Amino acid sequence: MFKDKFDYMSETERLVIRPLQDKDYENWLHEFESRSPSQHRHDPGKMDMSECTLEWFERLVARHQELAFNDKVYVFGVFRKEDGTHLGMIDIATLAREPFQWASFGYTIHNQHWKKGYGKEAVRQVLRIAAESLKFHRLEAHINLDNLPSIKLAESVGLEFECIRKGFIHEHEEWTDHLVYFKNLF
Repeated sequence: MFKDKFDYMSETERLVIRPLQDKDYENWLHEFESRSPSQHRHDPGKMDMSECTLEWFERLVARHQELAFNDKVYVFGVFRKEDGTHLGMIDIATLAREPFQWASFGYTIHNQHWKKGYGKEAVRQVLRIAAESLKFHRLEAHINLDNLPSIKLAESVGLEFECIRKGFIHEHEEWTDHLVYFKNLF
């Protein structure tokens, strides 16, 4: 798919989905700094961005490139097509290749842009990217049991509930249970 640089880009009616680039720094930082206070337990809300200098961001972009080049994680920025505003991020993490072609993915839209359908539109497109360009067969979303907005989004784009994985992910200094939603892509 790429030789020296992961520069994949995909568009929907309202969105551009692509890896972050060094030139995105000001836009990216502005949208993080413009976040509203937390709306629920799984929304970080306003964040301290004081350590996120241009140099820090350039290292982040380079790390994303390295992860993609090594088929570990593909990190996409979600941008509004009409004005280029950074709306959020989606990542696809390779869990296993042959014979499974299996990945997990996560999604976040800055809370000041919620309830406009951007998350649903972005996730639908990333499902296409995962199948058509990255050649994954199965994509999973691992969701906290009480994250109702994420559950609703997963269900709205056709992911199916599979199970609860007990003590699955270490977060908040404990091993937490997660819902597994999945989609077989082809």
